[in-house]
Amino acid sequence: MAEYYLISQLPSLDGLSDNTPIPVTEKHFFELCSRFLGKKALAELNGITLIPSKTYEKSSSALIEKWNEGERNLRLALAKLRADKMNKHFDTAMQSFPAGLLQAVHTAIDIESPMEAEKFLNRYRLEFLETLRPMDSFSEEFVFYYCLKLKLLERMRKFDSQSGEAAYRKIYDSIMSEDKTEVIQ
Repeated sequence: MAEYYLISQLPSLDGLSDNTPIPVTEKHFFELCSRFLGKKALAELNGITLIPSKTYEKSSSALIEKWNEGERNLRLALAKLRADKMNKHFDTAMQSFPAGLLQAVHTAIDIESPMEAEKFLNRYRLEFLETLRPMDSFSEEFVFYYCLKLKLLERMRKFDSQSGEAAYRKIYDSIMSEDKTEVIQ
């Protein structure tokens, strides 16, 4: 029941254009959640990240587990294909990736502009997240979905050409030196 009161107070994140301000901040979202969710749900919410660990971590939320698996696979496939493109070795431990994910990664790698490639990948991430959207809009799973979408939108709004170029160079240099900590954590 508490989820109903929480979610009914949240503005919609659907249909926002790139220039439209996000109608809620992550800080305000977490403040609202702290008033309506129990300790277990809050702990789960606080553990949500856009960069999952390289190894599987158990979650009480099926949505969070699917998100983490999808994002982990995306990052590993990106690392593998980028390494292959530079004739470097990157071990994915016999990992197999879905065809749609591989197609998206190939497309992103072929985009010349790192900024445009990242925008493309973020659109892919949003589309993937939409496939996880819970049917019940007044559930804890929907709160977790909302949190992930909010984090993605906020991340996309922070893009800036100069800092993006610096981050790209840092990651590129770490790959060239075979230090994979920048690729996936």
